[in-house]
Amino acid sequence: MTCLDRAVRSPHFRRLMAGLPTHPGKLLRISVLAGVGLMGTAAIGLSPAVAATATSTFTVSATVAATCLISAAPLAFGTYTGVLLAGTGSVSVTCTTTTPYNVGLSAGLAPGATVTTRQMTGPATALLGYVLTQDAAHATNWGNTIGSWMGGSGNGAAQVITVYGQIAAGQFVVPGTYTDTITATVNY
Repeated sequence: MTCLDRAVRSPHFRRLMAGLPTHPGKLLRISVLAGVGLMGTAAIGLSPAVAATATSTFTVSATVAATCLISAAPLAFGTYTGVLLAGTGSVSVTCTTTTPYNVGLSAGLAPGATVTTRQMTGPATALLGYVLTQDAAHATNWGNTIGSWMGGSGNGAAQVITVYGQIAAGQFVVPGTYTDTITATVNY
């Protein structure tokens, strides 16, 4: 027997229905309202279902591999007039925390260039020599082998390392724009 059946057969519902007018429209409206009210009353009196619970645990895991990312900002010397000219660029290294790393800089693309004799190529394949160092005094060359690398330890954030460049005085080459491309490599 449903909850509605019980409500309609209850003595309260019969007493309520006995005093209603016989006009069909009013009777329908009142009986629907009364039925809804009784259903609400019956629903309130119902006991909620009791359910038991059980729990379990599971493990969440991940393995973090030592990782490093590297990016570089250009080094633009500006206008060279035959006198000593210095400039700076930067390399940004982001490594997982405590990961040791070394950054190397390539020799560049000019024919015959080495990490100690880098050259930019200009008009008619003219060459303009320059150096890249680890310090503002230009005392420590920055190369791409053990001993000439710039090192550090990762901390999970980007670490910006300055690249110091210098064009020696006295190079009177063909006027024009000179460029080179250096590859920065992070070893970890």
